[in-house]
Parts: sequence; C-alpha cells; structure tokens
Amino acid sequence: MLVSALITSVGINSGLCVLFFTLYSILRKQPIYYDVYIPRLLLEGTSKRRSRFNLERLIPSPGWVRRAWKLSEEELLSTSGLDAVVFMRIITFSLKVFLVAGVIGIFVILPVNCTGDQLEDVDFVDFSNNSMDVFTISNVNSGSKSVSESVDSFFTEYHPSTYLSHVVVRQTSKLRGLINDAKKLYKRIIRLQSNSNQHKYGRAGCFGCFGSKVDLVDHYGKQLEDIEENVRLEQSELSMAGDEITAAFVSFKSRYAAATAFHLQQSINPTQWVTEQAPEPQDVYWPFFSSSFMRRWISKLVVIVACIILTILFLIPVVLVQGLTNLSQLEIWLPFLKSILTITFVSEVITGYLPSLILQLFLKMVPPIMELLSSIQGYNSHSNIEKSACNKVLWFTVWNIFFATVFSGSVLYQVSLFLDPKNIPAKLAVAVPAQSSFFIAYVVTSGWTSTSSELFRLIPLIGSLITKPCKSADDELEAPTIPYHRDIPRLLFFGLLGITYFFLAPLILPFLLVYFCLGYIIYRNQFINVYEPKYETAGKFWPIVHNSMIFSLVLMHCIAVGIFTLKKLSLAPTLIFPLPILTLLFNEYCRKRFLPIFNAYSAESLIKKDREDQHDATMNEFFDKLVTAYQDPALMPFQFSINTDSLNSPLLSSAEV
Repeated sequence: MLVSALITSVGINSGLCVLFFTLYSILRKQPIYYDVYIPRLLLEGTSKRRSRFNLERLIPSPGWVRRAWKLSEEELLSTSGLDAVVFMRIITFSLKVFLVAGVIGIFVILPVNCTGDQLEDVDFVDFSNNSMDVFTISNVNSGSKSVSESVDSFFTEYHPSTYLSHVVVRQTSKLRGLINDAKKLYKRIIRLQSNSNQHKYGRAGCFGCFGSKVDLVDHYGKQLEDIEENVRLEQSELSMAGDEITAAFVSFKSRYAAATAFHLQQSINPTQWVTEQAPEPQDVYWPFFSSSFMRRWISKLVVIVACIILTILFLIPVVLVQGLTNLSQLEIWLPFLKSILTITFVSEVITGYLPSLILQLFLKMVPPIMELLSSIQGYNSHSNIEKSACNKVLWFTVWNIFFATVFSGSVLYQVSLFLDPKNIPAKLAVAVPAQSSFFIAYVVTSGWTSTSSELFRLIPLIGSLITKPCKSADDELEAPTIPYHRDIPRLLFFGLLGITYFFLAPLILPFLLVYFCLGYIIYRNQFINVYEPKYETAGKFWPIVHNSMIFSLVLMHCIAVGIFTLKKLSLAPTLIFPLPILTLLFNEYCRKRFLPIFNAYSAESLIKKDREDQHDATMNEFFDKLVTAYQDPALMPFQFSINTDSLNSPLLSSAEV
C-alpha cells in the first residue's frame, strides 16, 4: 500500500469520525432521540423530555466530552459496578503502555526503518507515492545471511595458513521427510511394475475407497514428480537463504591443525566458539542438528527417567522367571498345575529351559529401546549413539540379569530370610553360587542358541520370505551393519559370569568355552559374508570392555572375601583382600597410560602422518572432495521419476551448494 492510499483512508475515516461526533452532539440534545442516546437517564428520572424549541440544541457542543473525562472511578463504581471499572482499567492500562511504546516507536524505531534500504529508499520529494513497507522492519537491512560469513572470517583471520573450507549446517528435517516420501512412492511404483499379477488400477481417494478409478503407476508417478519438484525447490531455498543453524563443519589443511583448533579455546568468551571433533562424514547423525539446545537438554532428562522406569518394569519378568525355577513355589502360585508338574519332562522344561527363554525374549527388546533413547540424547554421530546404547545395555543387563536374579531368587526361595536378620550375610553369601544352575541354563539358551540363530539369521530369513513376492530385481540390496550395542554387552556379561563363577561354580566354564568357540567361528563368518561397516568408532568400544572386566574382577574379589569370611576360613580373606586394591590401582594406571589414546591422537602421530601426506600426489584430490564431504545428504540432488527431463539436474550446481 502507498502512503497516498493510507492518507486517503485516514482522511475518509477521520471525516466519518467528525461527522458522527457532530451528529451525536446535536441529536443527543433532541427530545425525540432521548430514548436512543440517554435511555438510562430517562429511566432513572434524572432527565426529562423538553418539547420547547431551543436554538442551542442545533449547535454541537463538547460538554459531554468534559463530563465523561471528569468521571471518577468511585462514581463509575457506584453507578455501573466493578465490571465497568475493570473495563475502563483495561483501556487506561493500554493507553499508558502504548503511550510509551508510541514514543519509542515513532522517534526511535520508525527512523531506523526509514533509513534502511533493504526494499527501497524513502522518497521525501514524492512522499505520497512511497510504499508503506519502507516504514516497517522489512526495510531494515538484513544482517549477514550466513553463519557462513562469520565462520569464514573468523577462521581466515585466526587460522590463515591452515584453514581450508567449511560447510554450514542447515535445518533439513522437512526436506528429509519429503525425500523419505519420495523413496516410498518409488518403491511402490517399482513393486507395481514388476508384479504382473498385481492390480494396477485403483481408486485415487483416501484408503483407495473413493474417487475415480486411475492407473496406479501413473497416479503414483505424478505424485512422485510433484514431491521431487518440492524437494528441488526446498533444496534451492535452503542452499540460498535457508534456515541456517549456528553450526558448521570446518576443514583444515592438516591433521595437526585440526587437532590444534579442536583443543584450543577459540575466543575470550568460551561460549562464543565451541569446537568439538567432527565424526567421519558417513558417521554424522544429521537429525542432531535439527533439535534445539533446550530440546536436547530435556531429552537427556527424559532418557534418565525412561531408563529408570524400564529397569523397574524389567523386574517383573525377573520375578516371574525366578518363580519358574522353583517347583514348590510354582505349585503354591498355580495349584491347578500340580498334576502336570509331576511329569518329569514337563518339570525339567519349565525349570531348566523356560526361565532362560522368557528372560531372553524380554531382553531382546532392550537394545533397540536403548538405541532409541541414545539417539535423542544429543549425540552428533551414529558411533557415539551406538557406544552410549552399548553402555546402557551392558549395565542394564548386569543389574537386571545378574543382581536382580541373584537377590530375587534368594528372597523368593527363602522368605524366612527376613525373619532372622542375623543370618542375612550368610544367606547372601550362599545365594550367589546357588544361582549357578540358572546361569548355566542361561548361557546355553542365550549363548548357544542365540549365537546359532545369528548364523541362521532367523528374523531376516522370515522377513525375506514375507517380502520376496513384493520385491523386484531393481530393488537395491543393502548389507546390514552388526549391532554392536546388542552383541558386545552379551559377550561382556558372559565374561562377568565366567569371572564371578569360576571359583564358585566352575561347572559353568565349559559351557562358556563352547559359547565363545561358537562366537569365534560364527561372527568371523558373518563379518566375511553378511555385515558391512558404514562407520567406524576407531576402536572406542574397548574402554567399555576394560571397565567391564575391572568391575567383574572387583565383584569377584568382594564375593570371595565375603564367602570365605562367612565360612570362617580366616587365612583366605587375608590373602584375597589386597586383590581388589591392586586391581583398582592397575585400572588407574591403564586410565593414565592408555585411555588418552582413545580420546585424542598424539601430536607425534599427527605430524608424522601430515609429513607423509606432503609427498602424496592424491592429496589435492582429497582436499577437493573434503570441501563437499560434509554436505547434508538431504541437500544432494536426486531423482526417481523417469517421465520428465526437467528434473534431471538440480537447480543449483554442487559448487554453488
């Protein structure tokens, strides 16, 4: 809208206001209109109709304005009530607020808006033809469109000889959703084209029940083209002036320079430039950048609460399993099974095989849940998510399978434990070796059978049989990655059982040896034929292994000291007592000597590798690839449809992106 249009509107409405004020000032004094303008005064009898003509009634007067202005709150309260006072308070409050806001807006903000030239300069000569937008914030000059310029200027100034390039991270959650929709439609089209027996005509409406009958291939193809066009437009907007996040991947010309920038505080204000080591390009977890700091902070609290709730809920199957291992207790719980439990084979299956199987089935749900919780916890890479999930699954297993089983089994088996508090230490000392039979069965069920099913790949086989009729030769084959967060905790837990029980119940050791022999052959075969790594943690699972072994040794020492003390073997506890101390000292040595290797590379190794790269002829090609290595995959050009040539190339070239 032009200024002249606003002036016209102001003039018309001002004239109408003056006209209404004038007419009111005249008509309110005419007795014939008293019932319109002063009905309350007529009802109260404070005003009467006057029939005698008076010239003054034809002249507008502002007396009513003066009386309304001078009306006090007390008078208003007595005549119209508290609601009227509140209503007028709202108006007076708004007047005070917008009086201050008006002064600031007119004398401070408006000049700033007018002096901008984002849209156009204000033409003071032909003022009426100016657009009203020049008086708004739209005319204020935009600041820098990229975090990109800030990053480039900072690292160019303070790392001039080593800084190579950077890639700003953008908000691409919406774009990823569009790409996923396009992939689903493409697979649906391929499935229809490859299956000659499948109906290729259907309804275009919701759920395929309404609308006209259409060729589904053409229908889905048009939808796919529309989505691809939306993807390209969204990519273009994001690449030119999209939702930038205050984060960027910065590349340097040498490993040593990157390590220096990572470890040094970049500015006087430590929160202004926060640096952390970037994961490998294929390891980046892009959804991390789409969540705000507050959302990640809340997610961490949610994860803690969820882990606690899951741990508590898992005690239910643990108690159930321990009840199954005790026939006499099971007969008390379920007396109608008493006759069946007398059959030898049934009782052996229920007490020997079924408890471990039930526990294993419940435990299979834990790794994917822990992986989900770790993914919302605020990690920027898949490897960190998997490490976090691995830790969660490990300690969940140790607590819920080992400790909960030992203590719940003992308490359920001997309720009289609490009736005689003096014997609690002795009972608990006996409880750990008493559960050896359960853990032997657990090793056989969870170890032998699960590892063999890993070779057979039962679940992927069933999935393949179900989806095979829907697949075509054009479907892309993808090799899976090994779920380390599922398998490493299982190996370490069996290691804990072996260390803890090797002197308490050494019969468990042959079963563990069979399990590890099976694992040695089966997993090597899977690495050769099945699993393909998509990212690397650089061996950072090993500190988890070390911590688990140290914990297992200290636990074994503590159990041994307690058992030998309660069995009144006075010399044995004295000999064993130094062992946990020596173990912890060894752990501290390892933390000082070896743990730093997993946290960062040494300057010696980085500089040595950089010197080797100086003689490598392929480094220039490597640097060229590094410029775009951290480009968000959602911003990469892609195409599934084959019916249009206009979609063959992206709106922007890769160099522009």
